[in-house]
Amino acid sequence: MPKLNLLNQVSLTFVDNFKEHREDLSAVLLTHQKYLWLGSDETSTIERLSLVDTDKFTDHQQFRVAEFINLPAPEEEEIDIEGLAYTDNYLWFVGSHSYKRKKPKPDKDDSKNFKRLAKIESEPNCYVLGRIPLIDGKLLSSCPHPQKPDVQLNAAKLEVTNQGNLLMTALVDDPHLGSFIKAAIPGKDNGFDIEGIGIYQNRVFLGLRGPVLRGWAVVLEIELEDSTAGLMKLSQIGEVKELYKKHFLWLNGLGIRDLYVDGKDLLILAGPTMDLDGPVQVYRWVNGVNSRENAFINPDFVQDIPYGNREDHAEGMTLFQDVAGIPSLLVVYDSPAKTRLVGNAGVIADVFKLY
Repeated sequence: MPKLNLLNQVSLTFVDNFKEHREDLSAVLLTHQKYLWLGSDETSTIERLSLVDTDKFTDHQQFRVAEFINLPAPEEEEIDIEGLAYTDNYLWFVGSHSYKRKKPKPDKDDSKNFKRLAKIESEPNCYVLGRIPLIDGKLLSSCPHPQKPDVQLNAAKLEVTNQGNLLMTALVDDPHLGSFIKAAIPGKDNGFDIEGIGIYQNRVFLGLRGPVLRGWAVVLEIELEDSTAGLMKLSQIGEVKELYKKHFLWLNGLGIRDLYVDGKDLLILAGPTMDLDGPVQVYRWVNGVNSRENAFINPDFVQDIPYGNREDHAEGMTLFQDVAGIPSLLVVYDSPAKTRLVGNAGVIADVFKLY
């Protein structure tokens, strides 16, 4: 039987003009002062809600990423934010870095849908990996570090290249991942697709929804350093001084849908790589931040997460014990069931007990 451990549900209430995007939430993060940060896979903005009761978040504030970081394309084009993380007064975020295939639509005839299904595209903003100073619940372009006033905090992104950014350029000849990038395989076709970011000290962990290789999911580990104003570059990492490290994880054939650094462990939200409903599960990668490169790892299974029939697809998770009072996870869903929709612009998220 699935191990669910549902503890509670909380309501997330947005402003009315965000109504449609309550159904495409793709990232969530609880920070100090009990602010809940969220990303959508259809916008180029970051959302902030405030806790007003133990089971209610409201007071929606929206932040345009383009106010802090120069986007490679107009901000009307989505970033497809798939992960959020916080460390040392920075809010980090990552786009999907993926290709997309057009979907057939029921209002189109077969001839048009035939052409749609053959169309593959990539949007430049989806290749943004960035950080924005976060002070007292507000995002800022630049400010002094609150504990180290001689240190300046600055918004920045990984340098853009013709391949998307410096990470994609480094990966294009990778023996495991390069062929998927060169072939422009869409994310939902088991192509390259980042869904999840975790930060530990100066290291960035990126979870891949795909590709899953013979059942093994992939986590990339990189280090970034400032290059010029507003830009970052890859630093050499690991014993062999490469620009990235790879970790292969056995998640029962699932890909990674979100990451969360919990001490020295990494919590992993795992789900299907392809266009399937489930299963969806949480794993704990014990001492994951100290793993050697090119290792094969079997993280510990924690629990199942429910999913629906073409609905309720878990996309983001965050530790919630600061609110719930006990170890727990808050989970948000893409394509939520209609029963989760509340009022004009609200949606229900789940809280699960974490063992």
